[in-house]
Amino acid sequence: MNTATVSSKFFKTLAAGLLVLGAGAALADQKIVPAQSDISFTSRQMGVPVDGKFKKWDAQIAFDPKKPETGKVSFTIDTGSATFGAAETDAEVPKAAWFNVPKFPQATFQSSAIKAAGPGKVEVTGKLSIKGAVHDVVVPVTLTQAGATTTAAGSFTIKRLDFKIGEGEWADTSMVANDVVVKFKLAVTGVAPL
Repeated sequence: MNTATVSSKFFKTLAAGLLVLGAGAALADQKIVPAQSDISFTSRQMGVPVDGKFKKWDAQIAFDPKKPETGKVSFTIDTGSATFGAAETDAEVPKAAWFNVPKFPQATFQSSAIKAAGPGKVEVTGKLSIKGAVHDVVVPVTLTQAGATTTAAGSFTIKRLDFKIGEGEWADTSMVANDVVVKFKLAVTGVAPL
């Protein structure tokens, strides 16, 4: 093999590597705008909806609207930051029967697949881990853009008892319903046009 051939192969490999790194850098520039984002939940206590939210969480997103299947999404939520806005209820949430925050301080979500689900929509499949229990969830997401900001919003339902949330006397679903609706709105910068 002559020097020109080696040199040509080297530069082609280098160019391909730089393209991959460039794409990775573009995805790495995607950032959450915390002031425009939130993760909340609604449970039902004796038939009455009760809203709460998580005050502390972090997300890592790498998403290309033209190739959603190459994307990755992960969340880390501080379970001790759950609040219902009532001091006595908030004092119960960290206890062993509920989130058991001393033993399980974080809940996590890690995507395993993202697929297009129509214009401005994707479906994210992944593993949700709360209080040591791990279950697969499918999350429908609607995407909108305004200027440099992309908003990903949606909701999905979990069964709280699948994650051991509300154990002992609180496992009675006539008091606290088993279904909990998780809602999110994430404002993200750095996403390519939809």
